Amino acid sequence: MSAVTSPLVWEHVQPAAARRLLTGAVDAFAERGYQATTTRDIASRAGMSPAALYVHYPSKERLLFEISLYGHNAALEVLRSADAGDTPADRLRSLVSAFTAWHAQHHTIARVVQYELAALSPEHLAEVATIRRAISLQIEQVLTDGMAAGDFAVTDLPGTTLAVLSLSIDVARWYTPHRGDPEALGKLYADLAHRMVQA
Repeated sequence: MSAVTSPLVWEHVQPAAARRLLTGAVDAFAERGYQATTTRDIASRAGMSPAALYVHYPSKERLLFEISLYGHNAALEVLRSADAGDTPADRLRSLVSAFTAWHAQHHTIARVVQYELAALSPEHLAEVATIRRAISLQIEQVLTDGMAAGDFAVTDLPGTTLAVLSLSIDVARWYTPHRGDPEALGKLYADLAHRMVQA
């Protein structure tokens, strides 16, 4: 069982049957993709009948939305907690290190929330997009502060923000536990991100 599908991480989801369905959906979506996953696949992983899924969730898309909402909020909280340091460079390194490590530690849910967005309904996508903008603003703000201090040389702020975020986010696409320690990967990517922008 992966770290992201442990009962502790999802203990806010009640009752237990709903939690089993949600964790089953995370694993199924990560393994097969949203479109190729059926409600039967999800119910089977939860040890339930397909009909039981609809007792707790009105649709497969609703499961994806709950996963996306939780995953994006968790990632945003990681960034907000990591935004600390005496200089913009320290802050950027802390942000990228924490964000990268989170995407490695929680690669299963991160793969779902980052790469299955297109399957969300327009209303649900809009709600998740608000959180994604807040995530981008965390990086954009530290880059702006670094530019103001003369520490960073950034000619395209939106493009650089996207590049820094993409470093961390893409980890979820390829990471498996044998690919190295998440914390060490975080430090490596923090160094790479700093080199990208330093004046």
